Amino acid sequence: MSERRSLPVPDGLAGERADAAVARLLGLSRTRAADLVEAGAVALDGRPLGKSDRLVAGGWLEVELPDVASAKAAAPPEPVPGMVVRYDDDDLVVVDKPVGVAAHPSPGWTGPTVVGALAAAGYRVSTSGAAERQGVVHRLDVGTSGLMVVAKSERAYTALKRAFKERTVEKVYHALAQGHPSPATGTIDAPIGRHPSSDWKFAVVADGKPSVTHYEVIEALPGASLTEVHLETGRTHQIRVHFAALRHPLVGDVTYGADPALAQRLGLTRQWLHAVRLGFEHPATGSWLEVVSEYPQDLQHALDELRSTYR
Repeated sequence: MSERRSLPVPDGLAGERADAAVARLLGLSRTRAADLVEAGAVALDGRPLGKSDRLVAGGWLEVELPDVASAKAAAPPEPVPGMVVRYDDDDLVVVDKPVGVAAHPSPGWTGPTVVGALAAAGYRVSTSGAAERQGVVHRLDVGTSGLMVVAKSERAYTALKRAFKERTVEKVYHALAQGHPSPATGTIDAPIGRHPSSDWKFAVVADGKPSVTHYEVIEALPGASLTEVHLETGRTHQIRVHFAALRHPLVGDVTYGADPALAQRLGLTRQWLHAVRLGFEHPATGSWLEVVSEYPQDLQHALDELRSTYR
């Protein structure tokens, strides 16, 4: 169950950012309020708000407050076969997330989660953040594998959230794109928002959020290119949307226009995309911490199949 609060916007909060206003109105922490806004749980006159949207005097504010007990009950601890811990200390844990695993519980998702797997393994994580995603400072799509950091201490949560916001975290992916992007090294700077006709997808749209992707082709293959991708921003489906906008969708990503026959030939049931490297200043020591991950079996097999056509 959840609790819905409905109230008029007081004159004194007109013009305030949504996250700051919700925090003041309901006595929540700024982080908790921002999590609610990000989750789509805050609406003004029936329209979901973004964190930086401003409140309007006389508007009607609605806030959905998830029940902490039911949120945790909905996601019982569950081991995840294949999830490997790559780094662990008192402040944080870096996991290698398999495909088919969500970062945290969400409405409609009944599959395994990183949060549930860590709980099942006895990890105690930060209590900051919404109840269903405590300790989570960034996410990977269910269909994307690779490295993800979870905060264990409160100082790590605060420092890592700031680092992701200020873009000081190095997030490196390898992506197999159809065709051969030209130029072979480039930057895609194009705003991303909800797809105008399919709200379960995203697209490059004029009024989207600023999104910047840097890429470099590191291996040319028959009909495809293995690329190294550095993210400057972290929008949902960013790499998939940006490469699709270049007309070089990721191999296996039929949602964004990839060739299903090629995916079938390579034995792929998801997009060829893997978070291979994660680097950031350690919240406690200030020293640079970098963790790397190898390709999982399905992606390596697809790559080997393409390479074999040279022989």
